[in-house]
Amino acid sequence: MASWSSIVLGSSLVALGTLAGCSARAGLPSYAVVPDFQLIDQSGAAFDSAAKLDKHVWVADFIYTSCAGPCPRMSSQMHSVAKALAGADVRFVSFTVDPKNDSPPVLKEYASHFEADPARWFFLTGPEDRLQFLSRKVFMLGDTGGNLEHSTRFCLIDRESRVRGYYLTEEADAIPRLIADARMLAK
Repeated sequence: MASWSSIVLGSSLVALGTLAGCSARAGLPSYAVVPDFQLIDQSGAAFDSAAKLDKHVWVADFIYTSCAGPCPRMSSQMHSVAKALAGADVRFVSFTVDPKNDSPPVLKEYASHFEADPARWFFLTGPEDRLQFLSRKVFMLGDTGGNLEHSTRFCLIDRESRVRGYYLTEEADAIPRLIADARMLAK
Protein backbone atom coordinates (compact mmCIF):
# COMPACT_ATOMS: atom_id res chain seq x y z
CA MET A 1 0.00 0.00 0.00
CA ALA A 2 1.33 3.42 -0.96
CA SER A 3 2.14 5.90 1.77
CA TRP A 4 0.47 9.30 1.99
CA SER A 5 3.75 11.05 1.06
CA SER A 6 4.22 8.93 -2.08
CA ILE A 7 0.61 9.67 -3.14
CA VAL A 8 1.18 13.41 -2.63
CA LEU A 9 4.51 13.23 -4.48
CA GLY A 10 2.93 11.26 -7.33
CA SER A 11 0.03 13.73 -7.55
CA SER A 12 2.49 16.62 -7.58
CA LEU A 13 4.45 15.07 -10.43
CA VAL A 14 1.24 14.51 -12.42
CA ALA A 15 0.23 18.15 -11.78
CA LEU A 16 3.65 19.40 -12.89
CA GLY A 17 3.43 17.28 -16.04
CA THR A 18 -0.01 18.71 -16.77
CA LEU A 19 1.22 22.26 -16.22
CA ALA A 20 4.19 21.63 -18.49
CA GLY A 21 1.81 20.44 -21.20
CA CYS A 22 -0.39 23.52 -20.73
CA SER A 23 2.57 25.84 -20.99
CA ALA A 24 3.94 24.18 -24.11
CA ARG A 25 2.44 27.05 -26.15
CA ALA A 26 4.44 29.46 -23.96
CA GLY A 27 7.50 28.09 -25.68
CA LEU A 28 6.44 29.46 -29.06
CA PRO A 29 9.22 29.21 -31.62
CA SER A 30 11.01 32.28 -32.91
CA TYR A 31 11.07 32.33 -36.72
CA ALA A 32 12.53 35.72 -37.59
CA VAL A 33 13.17 39.20 -36.27
CA VAL A 34 11.24 42.06 -37.88
CA PRO A 35 13.59 44.98 -38.52
CA ASP A 36 12.41 48.55 -38.12
CA PHE A 37 10.57 49.76 -41.20
CA GLN A 38 8.94 52.92 -42.47
CA LEU A 39 5.77 53.00 -44.57
CA ILE A 40 2.63 55.15 -44.88
CA ASP A 41 -0.53 54.48 -42.86
CA GLN A 42 -4.19 54.83 -43.78
CA SER A 43 -4.27 58.46 -42.66
CA GLY A 44 -1.40 59.35 -45.01
CA ALA A 45 1.03 59.79 -42.11
CA ALA A 46 4.53 58.36 -42.02
CA PHE A 47 4.50 55.09 -40.11
CA ASP A 48 7.66 54.22 -38.18
CA SER A 49 7.48 50.72 -36.76
CA ALA A 50 9.94 51.57 -33.97
CA ALA A 51 7.61 54.30 -32.71
CA LYS A 52 4.32 52.43 -33.20
CA LEU A 53 5.13 48.76 -32.59
CA ASP A 54 8.23 48.43 -30.38
CA LYS A 55 7.46 46.77 -27.05
CA HIS A 56 4.00 45.76 -28.26
CA VAL A 57 2.67 42.38 -29.31
CA TRP A 58 1.19 42.64 -32.80
CA VAL A 59 -0.53 40.63 -35.48
CA ALA A 60 0.24 41.14 -39.18
CA ASP A 61 -1.31 40.12 -42.47
CA PHE A 62 -1.01 40.99 -46.16
CA ILE A 63 -4.17 42.01 -48.03
CA TYR A 64 -5.44 44.31 -50.77
CA THR A 65 -8.62 46.33 -50.80
CA SER A 66 -10.04 45.30 -54.17
CA CYS A 67 -9.68 41.59 -53.41
CA ALA A 68 -12.83 39.57 -54.04
CA GLY A 69 -11.23 36.45 -52.59
CA PRO A 70 -9.80 35.85 -49.12
CA CYS A 71 -8.96 39.43 -48.07
CA PRO A 72 -12.41 40.46 -46.81
CA ARG A 73 -12.61 37.22 -44.82
CA MET A 74 -9.13 37.82 -43.41
CA SER A 75 -10.01 41.39 -42.47
CA SER A 76 -13.19 40.17 -40.76
CA GLN A 77 -11.13 37.63 -38.88
CA MET A 78 -8.61 40.34 -37.90
CA HIS A 79 -11.53 42.45 -36.65
CA SER A 80 -12.68 39.48 -34.53
CA VAL A 81 -9.19 39.03 -33.13
CA ALA A 82 -8.98 42.76 -32.32
CA LYS A 83 -12.33 42.61 -30.51
CA ALA A 84 -11.30 39.51 -28.56
CA LEU A 85 -8.07 41.24 -27.52
CA ALA A 86 -9.63 44.64 -26.79
CA GLY A 87 -8.17 44.85 -23.27
CA ALA A 88 -4.74 43.49 -24.18
CA ASP A 89 -1.71 45.44 -25.36
CA VAL A 90 -1.88 44.06 -28.90
CA ARG A 91 -1.65 46.00 -32.17
CA PHE A 92 -2.63 44.96 -35.69
CA VAL A 93 -0.96 45.66 -39.03
CA SER A 94 -2.37 44.97 -42.49
CA PHE A 95 0.16 45.48 -45.27
CA THR A 96 -1.16 46.00 -48.79
CA VAL A 97 0.15 43.88 -51.64
CA ASP A 98 -1.28 46.40 -54.11
CA PRO A 99 0.44 49.73 -53.33
CA LYS A 100 -0.36 51.09 -56.81
CA ASN A 101 -4.08 51.12 -55.99
CA ASP A 102 -4.19 51.03 -52.21
CA SER A 103 -3.53 54.69 -51.46
CA PRO A 104 -4.01 56.01 -47.92
CA PRO A 105 -7.59 57.24 -48.66
CA VAL A 106 -8.50 53.83 -50.12
CA LEU A 107 -6.97 52.07 -47.10
CA LYS A 108 -8.77 54.45 -44.73
CA GLU A 109 -12.13 53.66 -46.32
CA TYR A 110 -11.38 49.93 -46.21
CA ALA A 111 -10.33 50.20 -42.55
CA SER A 112 -13.57 51.97 -41.63
CA HIS A 113 -15.57 49.18 -43.28
CA PHE A 114 -13.95 46.75 -40.82
CA GLU A 115 -14.35 49.15 -37.87
CA ALA A 116 -10.59 49.28 -37.38
CA ASP A 117 -9.46 51.35 -34.41
CA PRO A 118 -6.80 53.62 -35.98
CA ALA A 119 -4.88 53.69 -32.69
CA ARG A 120 -4.43 49.90 -32.77
CA TRP A 121 -4.92 48.66 -36.35
CA PHE A 122 -2.72 50.12 -39.05
CA PHE A 123 -3.20 49.65 -42.81
CA LEU A 124 0.11 50.26 -44.52
CA THR A 125 1.28 51.07 -48.01
CA GLY A 126 4.56 52.22 -49.47
CA PRO A 127 7.15 51.32 -52.08
CA GLU A 128 6.47 47.94 -53.69
CA ASP A 129 10.05 46.76 -53.15
CA ARG A 130 9.82 47.47 -49.40
CA LEU A 131 6.51 45.60 -49.09
CA GLN A 132 7.97 42.72 -51.12
CA PHE A 133 11.02 42.62 -48.84
CA LEU A 134 8.83 42.46 -45.74
CA SER A 135 6.58 39.73 -47.13
CA ARG A 136 9.28 37.54 -48.60
CA LYS A 137 12.43 38.09 -46.56
CA VAL A 138 11.11 39.09 -43.14
CA PHE A 139 7.76 37.36 -42.67
CA MET A 140 8.68 34.56 -45.11
CA LEU A 141 5.22 34.59 -46.70
CA GLY A 142 6.27 34.67 -50.35
CA ASP A 143 6.18 37.19 -53.15
CA THR A 144 3.75 40.08 -53.34
CA GLY A 145 5.04 41.59 -56.55
CA GLY A 146 2.47 42.53 -59.12
CA ASN A 147 0.22 39.48 -59.36
CA LEU A 148 -1.80 40.17 -56.19
CA GLU A 149 -1.28 36.65 -54.94
CA HIS A 150 -0.33 36.53 -51.29
CA SER A 151 -0.34 34.40 -48.19
CA THR A 152 -3.51 34.04 -46.15
CA ARG A 153 -1.58 33.58 -42.93
CA PHE A 154 -1.58 35.85 -39.92
CA CYS A 155 1.75 36.39 -38.17
CA LEU A 156 2.15 36.93 -34.44
CA ILE A 157 5.02 39.17 -33.37
CA ASP A 158 6.21 39.55 -29.77
CA ARG A 159 7.43 42.61 -27.84
CA GLU A 160 11.00 42.03 -29.07
CA SER A 161 9.87 42.08 -32.75
CA ARG A 162 10.25 38.32 -33.16
CA VAL A 163 7.82 36.39 -35.36
CA ARG A 164 6.42 33.79 -32.97
CA GLY A 165 3.62 32.16 -34.92
CA TYR A 166 1.90 31.64 -38.26
CA TYR A 167 -1.84 30.99 -38.47
CA LEU A 168 -3.43 29.78 -41.70
CA THR A 169 -6.75 31.62 -41.73
CA GLU A 170 -8.59 28.77 -43.47
CA GLU A 171 -7.94 26.40 -40.56
CA ALA A 172 -10.85 26.16 -38.11
CA ASP A 173 -8.69 26.47 -34.98
CA ALA A 174 -6.32 29.17 -36.28
CA ILE A 175 -8.12 32.21 -34.89
CA PRO A 176 -8.71 30.78 -31.39
CA ARG A 177 -5.04 29.67 -31.26
CA LEU A 178 -3.90 33.13 -32.39
CA ILE A 179 -6.03 34.84 -29.74
CA ALA A 180 -4.73 32.52 -27.00
CA ASP A 181 -1.10 32.92 -28.08
CA ALA A 182 -1.40 36.72 -28.38
CA ARG A 183 -2.95 36.91 -24.88
CA MET A 184 -0.14 34.80 -23.50
CA LEU A 185 2.55 37.02 -25.10
CA ALA A 186 0.77 40.22 -24.01
CA LYS A 187 0.81 39.24 -20.31
